[in-house]
Amino acid sequence: MTTVRSFRHGAAALTAATALLGLGLLATAPASAAPSPSPSPAALPEGLYGKADPTYDGVWRQSLAFMAQQVSGVEPARASVRWLLDQQCAGGGFASYRAAPGKPCDDATTLDTNATAAAVQALTGVEDPEGAKAAEGEPRQAVEAGAAWLESVQNKDGGWGYNPGSPSDANSTAVVVSALAAAGERPGDVVSEDGRTPYDALLGLALPCDAKPGGGAFAYQPDKAGKLAANADATAAAVLAGLGKDLQTRAAEPRQKPGCVTPAKPAIERAARNGAAYLAGAVAKSGHLDQPPLPGAEDTAPAPDFGNTADAVIALAAAGHTEQAKPALTWLEKNAASWADQAGPAGYAQLILAAHAAGADARAFGGDDLVARLDATGPEPATAPTPQAAATDQSSTREEGDGDEEGDGINTGVVIGSFLVAGIGIGFLISGRGRNRTP
Repeated sequence: MTTVRSFRHGAAALTAATALLGLGLLATAPASAAPSPSPSPAALPEGLYGKADPTYDGVWRQSLAFMAQQVSGVEPARASVRWLLDQQCAGGGFASYRAAPGKPCDDATTLDTNATAAAVQALTGVEDPEGAKAAEGEPRQAVEAGAAWLESVQNKDGGWGYNPGSPSDANSTAVVVSALAAAGERPGDVVSEDGRTPYDALLGLALPCDAKPGGGAFAYQPDKAGKLAANADATAAAVLAGLGKDLQTRAAEPRQKPGCVTPAKPAIERAARNGAAYLAGAVAKSGHLDQPPLPGAEDTAPAPDFGNTADAVIALAAAGHTEQAKPALTWLEKNAASWADQAGPAGYAQLILAAHAAGADARAFGGDDLVARLDATGPEPATAPTPQAAATDQSSTREEGDGDEEGDGINTGVVIGSFLVAGIGIGFLISGRGRNRTP
């Protein structure tokens, strides 16, 4: 079964049961309590990517599309940038989607930490709709306001939940970490009223290496009994955040073999590398991750999870495990075309970001030009590279700051633009996340 949600990162809406399972970090789109009809093409706002109902993932999929275009050398249309800027509330936060952006946000507006974090990251790399560079114009103002709002809704444990005040989860905390870094903050210095950092929250969700099953992985959240269960979506997201990287990363050098080590003193980068080792093992057998079964369907054959597999490729590449990522990338090239067509802009974006991370050509991905397909889901881009420049962009290496093994993770300026995750079952920002969300 292909989950349609656009991570949260996904397209249209899921049923409540699917939402609770979290099919897919770093990201299908936000899940809803019940499916909703897609608006007619005439009802879609100008500048929005995709034709599916944007109620639950409009900001997310727009942001993910911008990130994928940025790594491909494409400048989004000014109308698209204007649409995203107009979605921001006066206080700095974003809802998943606002049908009437001219109406001020009020207490009835459900703000979304994931949408806000994705928008902050996306807006760091776009031009002002009036022509000024991002560092000088309205996008920069939106980035600063969004980052300030995120800091204002930090939970006492140092993390974030999907909506302000909801319990912290690994996916939301990770995407916010990347957003703060993209805005020029040091996430390790963002301290809650109880003196906890985002890395404290993530370390509290890391399974020890000797855990069976799931050694080295991260949990989405503790269960009702306080126990942690491995979650591939949460793990991919936490790996990127813990390594000081994001969805726009390139493969780390030198390459290294994955391994799980329990240090004497918990360290976020070590936990992230343990998570990468878990992901390497998870994709080794089949080349892909599977969706968890729906309640009552535990005996059915598992369905492949395209979005989380793409997220795993990005996380493995970020950790220097390019060889372990190759089988999953090859599997995506052979099998993900129809999924991406259904997922729309978020699906194309997720695959573009995976190809970018692993050093593949998104313009010849399984014989398909993913960048052209993504561009076609929205207004004509303001600028696009020539074929020669595009090839250069695909082969270039983005400079990253690798965290210190015992350090606090992301350093200022390491992340310029980022994540997850939105379309159909699209990874930690896009695909399933086992989480409860306020509809």
